[in-house]
Amino acid sequence: VRSLRDTNEFGDKEGESVELGIGSANWAIFGVLWDAGQVLAHLLHSYDIKGRRVLEVGCGLGLSSLVLNHRHVDVTATDYHPAAGDFLAANVALNGGSEIPFVCTAWDDEDCGMGQFDLIIGSDVLYERAHVAALSAFIDRHAHPTCEVIIVDGGREERGRFTSSMHALGYESCRYKPLPSDYLAAPFGGEILHFARCAD
Repeated sequence: VRSLRDTNEFGDKEGESVELGIGSANWAIFGVLWDAGQVLAHLLHSYDIKGRRVLEVGCGLGLSSLVLNHRHVDVTATDYHPAAGDFLAANVALNGGSEIPFVCTAWDDEDCGMGQFDLIIGSDVLYERAHVAALSAFIDRHAHPTCEVIIVDGGREERGRFTSSMHALGYESCRYKPLPSDYLAAPFGGEILHFARCAD
């Protein structure tokens, strides 16, 4: 997987990130492999997903989308960072996969033309309180009436507010058994948030 060396790398020659409000302190966050992303990718390696259309929110390097692409799943990746699409394309090429549709969009965008999905996934996306309402609304706009949502949280403080927001939108929480984390360098201290909504 092509990634940045660490969170100190910065490159914004065209000034796109600055225009979007992504400062130098946060520029590299998208380009690092986080534990939550590895947990989500590991889960999706064998998840029952046949015939479903999948949306990854805040994809970063797109590790989970790469796993689904390898399984020939219909997956679309999204991120707000303007460099995420280039890194995703490079990683698809490195892994010999087919092109993964990428949409650069913010969670408060009302219509980015993607349509609706059967499963919406994300990892480590609950890092700011101000994003909770926007993310849950974005998910709801792009969810089929019957839809699953899986968000792997890296142990941040906003998961309770996000869960409440999803419940208010009509999604029920599902329980996950703890995943074995021996594929990580250290035990995973986060949580898998799993929601489902069924059409009436």
